[in-house]
Amino acid sequence: MFGLGGSEMILIILAILLLFGGKKIPELMRGIGQGIREFNDAKGNVKKQIEDGMKEKEATKEADNK
Repeated sequence: MFGLGGSEMILIILAILLLFGGKKIPELMRGIGQGIREFNDAKGNVKKQIEDGMKEKEATKEADNK
């Protein structure tokens, strides 16, 4: 994972524990989860809008050819 070994991961986890404390970590993880969820929702909306636009353009093109 990202070229990190086991000892580096443990060191990073310990640093996070020291910086945020045990009580703040669940809140931090919830915030990260919400951010990822919102990003995925926005990504899905953009994808849907692009697909709808392409379908609309194809329908217009077919109507023009008739």
